[in-house]
Amino acid sequence: MTPITLLFLAVSMSADAFAASISKGAELQKPRYRHAIGIGLVFGVIEAITPVLGWVAGKASQQYVQAWDHWVAFTLLTLIGLHMMHTGLKKEDKIEHRKQTLWLLVLTATATSIDAMAVGASLAFIDANIIATSLAIGLATTVMASIGTFLGNKLGKFVGHWAELISGIVLIGIGLAVLAEHTAFFNA
Repeated sequence: MTPITLLFLAVSMSADAFAASISKGAELQKPRYRHAIGIGLVFGVIEAITPVLGWVAGKASQQYVQAWDHWVAFTLLTLIGLHMMHTGLKKEDKIEHRKQTLWLLVLTATATSIDAMAVGASLAFIDANIIATSLAIGLATTVMASIGTFLGNKLGKFVGHWAELISGIVLIGIGLAVLAEHTAFFNA
């Protein structure tokens, strides 16, 4: 895998974490660097681990990983998206300050990284350097999610409670895109 291919792969794998981190940033009134970096690290570490897990599973048997990864991603993204939409609809005129719960952050990061598991499984069959690939994906995701946290705060001030509602819709859309890409369900 060339460095350019690795860069494109890393950035593309971080796109959904970037979208999800915008909603996390919208929940914070004044995110500090440690909040943004912390959120970015949670997304980045999980995004770096999942290709390795996929690679290990791919070495064992690629067909089993590809048989269910898209359904897990779709289900998790839809549930988190529905939760975010519900929260967005409950809110008043401005985003209230809520403490970020680690379990919800980890669940969101896991949901947005399921596609990286499938990428890891496919990399097992081309003998790619999984360590370099997962580190690049993790680094790109950490940076993108940290930036997304700051952007979400800025956007949240303008769009109020709509930020979380829209982010929930985006997460559901990502889940549907993953499902459509991996199944013939939507290709009829």
